[in-house]
Amino acid sequence: MTPLTALLLTIPPLLWAGNAIVGRMVHTLVPPMTLNFLRWALALLILLPLAYPVFKPNSRLWPHWKQFALLGLLGIGLFNSLQYLALQSSSPINVTLVAASMPIWMLLIGWLFFGAKIAPKQIIGALLSVSGVLCVLSRGDIHQLLSLHLVPGDIFMIIATIIWCAYSWLLTKWKEPSEIRSDWAAFLLAQVTFGVLWSGAFSISEWTVAHQHITWGWPLALALTYVAVGPAVIAFRCWGAGVKHAGPNIAGFFSNLTPLFAALMSSAFLGEMPHLYHAAAFGLILGGIVFSSRT
Repeated sequence: MTPLTALLLTIPPLLWAGNAIVGRMVHTLVPPMTLNFLRWALALLILLPLAYPVFKPNSRLWPHWKQFALLGLLGIGLFNSLQYLALQSSSPINVTLVAASMPIWMLLIGWLFFGAKIAPKQIIGALLSVSGVLCVLSRGDIHQLLSLHLVPGDIFMIIATIIWCAYSWLLTKWKEPSEIRSDWAAFLLAQVTFGVLWSGAFSISEWTVAHQHITWGWPLALALTYVAVGPAVIAFRCWGAGVKHAGPNIAGFFSNLTPLFAALMSSAFLGEMPHLYHAAAFGLILGGIVFSSRT
Protein backbone atom coordinates (compact mmCIF):
# COMPACT_ATOMS: atom_id res chain seq x y z
CA MET A 1 0.00 0.00 0.00
CA THR A 2 1.77 3.12 -1.25
CA PRO A 3 0.47 6.70 -1.13
CA LEU A 4 -0.16 6.55 -4.89
CA THR A 5 -2.19 3.34 -4.57
CA ALA A 6 -4.20 4.85 -1.72
CA LEU A 7 -4.91 7.90 -3.88
CA LEU A 8 -5.96 5.74 -6.82
CA LEU A 9 -8.43 3.89 -4.60
CA THR A 10 -9.75 7.07 -2.95
CA ILE A 11 -10.64 8.97 -6.13
CA PRO A 12 -13.29 6.44 -7.34
CA PRO A 13 -15.38 6.55 -4.10
CA LEU A 14 -15.34 10.35 -4.29
CA LEU A 15 -16.60 10.33 -7.88
CA TRP A 16 -19.04 7.48 -7.23
CA ALA A 17 -20.56 9.43 -4.34
CA GLY A 18 -21.29 12.21 -6.81
CA ASN A 19 -22.67 9.63 -9.21
CA ALA A 20 -25.21 8.44 -6.62
CA ILE A 21 -26.33 11.98 -5.92
CA VAL A 22 -26.64 12.86 -9.61
CA GLY A 23 -28.41 9.58 -10.36
CA ARG A 24 -31.00 10.36 -7.73
CA MET A 25 -31.42 13.94 -8.96
CA VAL A 26 -32.24 12.89 -12.53
CA HIS A 27 -34.20 9.72 -11.80
CA THR A 28 -37.40 11.44 -12.99
CA LEU A 29 -35.76 12.79 -16.16
CA VAL A 30 -34.49 9.58 -17.75
CA PRO A 31 -35.11 5.82 -17.25
CA PRO A 32 -32.31 4.03 -15.35
CA MET A 33 -31.21 1.63 -18.10
CA THR A 34 -31.25 4.43 -20.66
CA LEU A 35 -29.24 6.65 -18.33
CA ASN A 36 -26.60 3.96 -18.08
CA PHE A 37 -26.53 3.48 -21.86
CA LEU A 38 -26.16 7.21 -22.55
CA ARG A 39 -23.47 7.50 -19.91
CA TRP A 40 -21.27 4.80 -21.38
CA ALA A 41 -21.94 5.77 -24.98
CA LEU A 42 -20.48 9.18 -24.15
CA ALA A 43 -17.57 7.54 -22.33
CA LEU A 44 -16.87 5.46 -25.43
CA LEU A 45 -16.68 8.62 -27.54
CA ILE A 46 -14.22 10.11 -25.03
CA LEU A 47 -11.99 7.03 -25.05
CA LEU A 48 -12.11 6.42 -28.81
CA PRO A 49 -9.50 9.04 -29.82
CA LEU A 50 -7.17 7.75 -27.09
CA ALA A 51 -7.26 4.05 -27.95
CA TYR A 52 -8.85 3.49 -31.37
CA PRO A 53 -6.00 1.14 -32.52
CA VAL A 54 -7.50 -1.49 -30.22
CA PHE A 55 -10.11 -2.12 -32.94
CA LYS A 56 -7.58 -2.93 -35.68
CA PRO A 57 -7.97 -6.39 -37.26
CA ASN A 58 -4.66 -7.57 -35.81
CA SER A 59 -5.47 -6.31 -32.31
CA ARG A 60 -5.13 -8.74 -29.41
CA LEU A 61 -8.65 -7.75 -28.38
CA TRP A 62 -10.35 -10.13 -30.78
CA PRO A 63 -8.81 -13.43 -29.54
CA HIS A 64 -9.94 -12.42 -26.03
CA TRP A 65 -13.28 -10.83 -26.89
CA LYS A 66 -15.28 -13.20 -24.68
CA GLN A 67 -13.24 -12.15 -21.67
CA PHE A 68 -13.81 -8.45 -22.32
CA ALA A 69 -17.47 -9.08 -23.09
CA LEU A 70 -17.91 -10.59 -19.61
CA LEU A 71 -16.04 -7.72 -17.95
CA GLY A 72 -18.24 -5.28 -19.85
CA LEU A 73 -21.37 -7.13 -18.78
CA LEU A 74 -20.46 -7.22 -15.09
CA GLY A 75 -18.70 -3.91 -14.50
CA ILE A 76 -20.58 -1.67 -16.94
CA GLY A 77 -23.80 -3.27 -18.10
CA LEU A 78 -25.19 -4.89 -14.97
CA PHE A 79 -23.64 -3.08 -12.00
CA ASN A 80 -24.39 0.45 -13.16
CA SER A 81 -27.85 -0.36 -14.52
CA LEU A 82 -28.84 -2.02 -11.25
CA GLN A 83 -27.49 0.92 -9.26
CA TYR A 84 -29.56 3.44 -11.21
CA LEU A 85 -32.53 1.08 -10.99
CA ALA A 86 -32.10 0.88 -7.21
CA LEU A 87 -32.25 4.68 -6.93
CA GLN A 88 -35.71 4.63 -8.51
CA SER A 89 -37.36 3.03 -5.50
CA SER A 90 -34.86 3.10 -2.66
CA SER A 91 -33.67 6.02 -0.60
CA PRO A 92 -30.02 7.08 -0.85
CA ILE A 93 -29.37 6.07 2.76
CA ASN A 94 -30.64 2.53 2.10
CA VAL A 95 -28.65 2.17 -1.12
CA THR A 96 -25.50 3.38 0.61
CA LEU A 97 -26.05 1.04 3.53
CA VAL A 98 -26.44 -1.96 1.22
CA ALA A 99 -23.34 -1.01 -0.79
CA ALA A 100 -21.39 -0.79 2.48
CA SER A 101 -21.44 -4.58 2.63
CA MET A 102 -18.94 -4.73 -0.25
CA PRO A 103 -15.86 -5.67 1.87
CA ILE A 104 -17.73 -8.67 3.26
CA TRP A 105 -18.83 -9.83 -0.20
CA MET A 106 -15.33 -9.21 -1.56
CA LEU A 107 -13.84 -11.52 1.06
CA LEU A 108 -16.49 -14.22 0.57
CA ILE A 109 -16.32 -14.27 -3.23
CA GLY A 110 -12.54 -14.39 -3.16
CA TRP A 111 -12.63 -17.27 -0.70
CA LEU A 112 -15.38 -19.27 -2.44
CA PHE A 113 -14.45 -18.86 -6.10
CA PHE A 114 -10.86 -17.64 -6.33
CA GLY A 115 -9.08 -19.55 -3.59
CA ALA A 116 -8.21 -16.45 -1.59
CA LYS A 117 -7.45 -16.81 2.09
CA ILE A 118 -9.16 -14.58 4.64
CA ALA A 119 -6.81 -13.26 7.29
CA PRO A 120 -8.13 -12.36 10.75
CA LYS A 121 -6.92 -8.78 10.27
CA GLN A 122 -9.14 -8.50 7.17
CA ILE A 123 -12.19 -9.55 9.17
CA ILE A 124 -11.38 -6.99 11.86
CA GLY A 125 -10.74 -4.36 9.19
CA ALA A 126 -14.09 -5.14 7.57
CA LEU A 127 -15.90 -4.73 10.89
CA LEU A 128 -14.15 -1.41 11.58
CA SER A 129 -14.90 -0.09 8.12
CA VAL A 130 -18.56 -1.11 8.15
CA SER A 131 -18.91 0.39 11.64
CA GLY A 132 -17.74 3.70 10.23
CA VAL A 133 -20.32 3.53 7.47
CA LEU A 134 -23.07 2.74 9.96
CA CYS A 135 -21.95 5.71 12.03
CA VAL A 136 -22.50 8.02 9.06
CA LEU A 137 -25.79 6.48 8.05
CA SER A 138 -27.19 6.59 11.56
CA ARG A 139 -25.93 10.16 12.16
CA GLY A 140 -24.81 8.90 15.53
CA ASP A 141 -28.31 7.64 16.37
CA ILE A 142 -28.93 3.88 16.32
CA HIS A 143 -32.68 4.45 15.99
CA GLN A 144 -32.14 5.70 12.42
CA LEU A 145 -30.82 2.25 11.43
CA LEU A 146 -33.52 0.36 13.29
CA SER A 147 -36.21 2.22 11.33
CA LEU A 148 -34.86 1.21 7.91
CA HIS A 149 -36.94 -1.13 5.71
CA LEU A 150 -35.81 -2.99 2.60
CA VAL A 151 -37.54 -2.16 -0.69
CA PRO A 152 -36.98 -3.62 -4.19
CA GLY A 153 -34.22 -1.07 -4.78
CA ASP A 154 -32.25 -2.47 -1.86
CA ILE A 155 -32.41 -5.95 -3.39
CA PHE A 156 -31.17 -4.57 -6.71
CA MET A 157 -28.24 -2.94 -4.90
CA ILE A 158 -27.32 -6.17 -3.11
CA ILE A 159 -27.12 -7.93 -6.47
CA ALA A 160 -25.15 -5.01 -7.94
CA THR A 161 -22.65 -5.12 -5.08
CA ILE A 162 -22.02 -8.85 -5.52
CA ILE A 163 -21.57 -8.34 -9.27
CA TRP A 164 -19.03 -5.56 -8.69
CA CYS A 165 -17.03 -7.80 -6.35
CA ALA A 166 -16.88 -10.53 -8.99
CA TYR A 167 -15.77 -7.95 -11.56
CA SER A 168 -12.99 -6.73 -9.26
CA TRP A 169 -11.68 -10.25 -8.69
CA LEU A 170 -11.66 -10.99 -12.41
CA LEU A 171 -9.52 -7.89 -12.95
CA THR A 172 -6.73 -9.49 -10.95
CA LYS A 173 -7.12 -13.16 -11.93
CA TRP A 174 -7.42 -12.88 -15.69
CA LYS A 175 -4.30 -12.35 -17.78
CA GLU A 176 -5.16 -9.90 -20.53
CA PRO A 177 -2.80 -9.31 -23.47
CA SER A 178 0.07 -7.15 -22.23
CA GLU A 179 -0.30 -4.58 -25.02
CA ILE A 180 -3.90 -3.95 -23.92
CA ARG A 181 -3.41 -4.17 -20.15
CA SER A 182 -0.43 -1.77 -20.28
CA ASP A 183 -2.56 0.88 -22.02
CA TRP A 184 -5.27 1.95 -19.60
CA ALA A 185 -7.36 3.64 -22.31
CA ALA A 186 -7.28 0.56 -24.54
CA PHE A 187 -8.09 -1.72 -21.62
CA LEU A 188 -11.05 0.40 -20.58
CA LEU A 189 -12.25 0.96 -24.14
CA ALA A 190 -12.28 -2.80 -24.74
CA GLN A 191 -14.62 -3.21 -21.77
CA VAL A 192 -16.73 -0.14 -22.53
CA THR A 193 -17.33 -1.27 -26.11
CA PHE A 194 -19.01 -4.46 -24.97
CA GLY A 195 -20.57 -2.68 -22.01
CA VAL A 196 -22.34 -0.25 -24.34
CA LEU A 197 -23.73 -3.17 -26.32
CA TRP A 198 -25.05 -4.78 -23.14
CA SER A 199 -26.43 -1.47 -21.86
CA GLY A 200 -28.10 -0.80 -25.19
CA ALA A 201 -29.82 -4.17 -25.05
CA PHE A 202 -31.04 -3.45 -21.50
CA SER A 203 -32.28 -0.02 -22.58
CA ILE A 204 -34.23 -1.49 -25.51
CA SER A 205 -35.84 -3.99 -23.14
CA GLU A 206 -36.73 -1.16 -20.78
CA TRP A 207 -38.59 0.76 -23.51
CA THR A 208 -40.23 -2.42 -24.79
CA VAL A 209 -41.63 -3.52 -21.44
CA ALA A 210 -43.15 -0.16 -20.45
CA HIS A 211 -43.68 3.32 -21.84
CA GLN A 212 -40.76 5.59 -20.97
CA HIS A 213 -39.88 9.23 -21.54
CA ILE A 214 -36.80 11.46 -21.43
CA THR A 215 -36.89 15.10 -20.33
CA TRP A 216 -34.12 16.75 -22.33
CA GLY A 217 -32.53 19.94 -21.04
CA TRP A 218 -29.44 21.42 -19.42
CA PRO A 219 -29.88 19.52 -16.13
CA LEU A 220 -29.78 16.17 -17.92
CA ALA A 221 -26.95 17.28 -20.23
CA LEU A 222 -24.78 18.37 -17.30
CA ALA A 223 -25.59 15.18 -15.41
CA LEU A 224 -24.62 13.01 -18.39
CA THR A 225 -21.37 14.91 -18.83
CA TYR A 226 -20.42 14.35 -15.22
CA VAL A 227 -21.30 10.66 -15.01
CA ALA A 228 -19.55 9.95 -18.34
CA VAL A 229 -16.29 11.71 -17.49
CA GLY A 230 -15.92 11.35 -13.72
CA PRO A 231 -17.53 8.16 -12.38
CA ALA A 232 -17.01 6.38 -15.72
CA VAL A 233 -13.65 7.14 -17.35
CA ILE A 234 -11.64 8.61 -14.47
CA ALA A 235 -13.02 6.38 -11.69
CA PHE A 236 -12.69 3.15 -13.69
CA ARG A 237 -9.13 4.09 -14.66
CA CYS A 238 -8.14 4.69 -11.05
CA TRP A 239 -10.03 1.66 -9.71
CA GLY A 240 -8.45 -0.73 -12.20
CA ALA A 241 -4.95 0.53 -11.41
CA GLY A 242 -5.58 0.50 -7.67
CA VAL A 243 -7.01 -3.03 -7.64
CA LYS A 244 -4.03 -4.24 -9.67
CA HIS A 245 -1.59 -2.99 -7.02
CA ALA A 246 -3.53 -3.56 -3.79
CA GLY A 247 -5.79 -6.50 -4.63
CA PRO A 248 -9.60 -6.75 -4.46
CA ASN A 249 -9.81 -7.37 -0.72
CA ILE A 250 -8.01 -4.16 0.22
CA ALA A 251 -9.76 -2.20 -2.53
CA GLY A 252 -13.12 -3.29 -1.15
CA PHE A 253 -12.45 -1.37 2.06
CA PHE A 254 -11.82 1.86 0.13
CA SER A 255 -15.27 1.52 -1.43
CA ASN A 256 -16.68 2.26 2.02
CA LEU A 257 -15.45 5.82 1.65
CA THR A 258 -18.32 6.35 -0.83
CA PRO A 259 -21.09 6.83 1.77
CA LEU A 260 -18.84 9.11 3.81
CA PHE A 261 -18.18 11.31 0.78
CA ALA A 262 -21.87 11.18 -0.09
CA ALA A 263 -22.81 12.36 3.40
CA LEU A 264 -20.33 15.23 3.20
CA MET A 265 -21.58 16.23 -0.26
CA SER A 266 -25.16 16.16 0.95
CA SER A 267 -24.20 18.34 3.87
CA ALA A 268 -22.54 20.78 1.50
CA PHE A 269 -25.57 20.96 -0.78
CA LEU A 270 -27.90 21.39 2.18
CA GLY A 271 -25.68 23.97 3.83
CA GLU A 272 -25.12 21.81 6.92
CA MET A 273 -21.81 21.84 8.75
CA PRO A 274 -20.02 18.50 9.31
CA HIS A 275 -20.73 16.88 12.67
CA LEU A 276 -18.64 14.95 15.13
CA TYR A 277 -19.95 11.63 13.83
CA HIS A 278 -18.44 12.40 10.42
CA ALA A 279 -15.00 12.58 12.02
CA ALA A 280 -15.65 9.40 14.02
CA ALA A 281 -16.81 7.57 10.91
CA PHE A 282 -13.79 8.69 8.92
CA GLY A 283 -11.52 7.40 11.69
CA LEU A 284 -13.23 3.99 11.72
CA ILE A 285 -13.20 3.61 7.93
CA LEU A 286 -9.58 4.73 7.66
CA GLY A 287 -8.67 2.43 10.56
CA GLY A 288 -10.26 -0.51 8.74
CA ILE A 289 -8.30 0.25 5.58
CA VAL A 290 -4.97 0.66 7.39
CA PHE A 291 -5.46 -2.37 9.65
CA SER A 292 -6.46 -4.72 6.82
CA SER A 293 -3.57 -3.63 4.57
CA ARG A 294 -0.80 -3.96 7.17
CA THR A 295 1.97 -6.41 6.28
